Amino acid sequence: MGVPRLFSSLELRSLHLRNRIVVSPMCQYKAVDGKVQDWHFRHHSRFALGGSALAFVEATGVTAEGRITYGCTGIWDDYHIPGLKKIVEIYKAEGMAVGIQIGHAGRRASAALPWHGALPLREDGVDSPWTRIGPSAIPEQEGYPAPRSMTDQDILEVVDAFSLATKRALECGFDTVEVHGAHGYLLHSFFSPISNRRNDQYGGTLQRRMTFPLLVTEAVRAAWPTDMPIFYRVSAVDNVPGGISIEDTVALATELKKLGVDVVDCSSGGMSGPTTLSTEKLTYGYQVPYSEAVRAGADTKTMAVGLIIDPQHAEQILADEQADLVALAREMLSDSAWAYHAALQLGHDSPYDVLPPPYAFHLQRRAKVLEDA
Repeated sequence: MGVPRLFSSLELRSLHLRNRIVVSPMCQYKAVDGKVQDWHFRHHSRFALGGSALAFVEATGVTAEGRITYGCTGIWDDYHIPGLKKIVEIYKAEGMAVGIQIGHAGRRASAALPWHGALPLREDGVDSPWTRIGPSAIPEQEGYPAPRSMTDQDILEVVDAFSLATKRALECGFDTVEVHGAHGYLLHSFFSPISNRRNDQYGGTLQRRMTFPLLVTEAVRAAWPTDMPIFYRVSAVDNVPGGISIEDTVALATELKKLGVDVVDCSSGGMSGPTTLSTEKLTYGYQVPYSEAVRAGADTKTMAVGLIIDPQHAEQILADEQADLVALAREMLSDSAWAYHAALQLGHDSPYDVLPPPYAFHLQRRAKVLEDA
């Protein structure tokens, strides 16, 4: 009995997290012109009542062309602020911290919804495609449209878009932002030698391939208050021959820490197609070793994610110092009260305190009745 590590607090600059459980960003593909809809409010209300410490709003485009699909959320204009502000209010009302993941889809933009196949939109389709951009004119897969290779001016404009998006996130009231540098999207595509074949200051050597992601991070940090934390999501390895290695990612994480990134969120893959549609057989916690390697190699805080389902496993990840935070996505869709069930399973001495009082009162009373029966 006592307080498990999973329910110990964590300070990230001025942000106090009541436990180590995070709701990972999950694209819902239900936005209209980048604006969140009623679906998003219902979706986030489930997690706000579940007892986690922090939740992230899904990957949100810093430009209209930077969305993955027409259904993706946006933060490229002030008209997105009211809806996002409402999501912030939902979480804050329950004492939860809330962040937003900002990104640009790059060559993986202009795609159909996942349940419509996630293939690139075509000119003869129902929805018109838009121009994709990337470090080099290399398509994601054979038969896919090639992105337009970005000019120096394009790069500066995207850096500025990230800065403006960060300022809007602050206006919305978010506690943190996460820069999306994973899953084959724009920042990842600059970092990976698979998609970046440039021979200028943005490509070639490992250091030059870091340049654009680091410029974006520097702009985000400059636009975000110094007493508030920043997360950065990486694809720690490409899982493709000739792609990013864990040593490359440790080097990147070392530079990110110097720029003021507080937590590296360790995912993987995405260079050969959408990770959400992958049919590869995976094991529980398959990405945890990446988190451990980055945490030790870069001497930085990390967040583990990827098929972390069992509370005992989550507790062991923290006990073994493989991560500082544990993020769940699809398991939260299955069980939005995962934190409460974890508290029970791990022998927390006050498991009901994890939940809001209206839930805690009735569940504790039921337990007492059953105990006395």
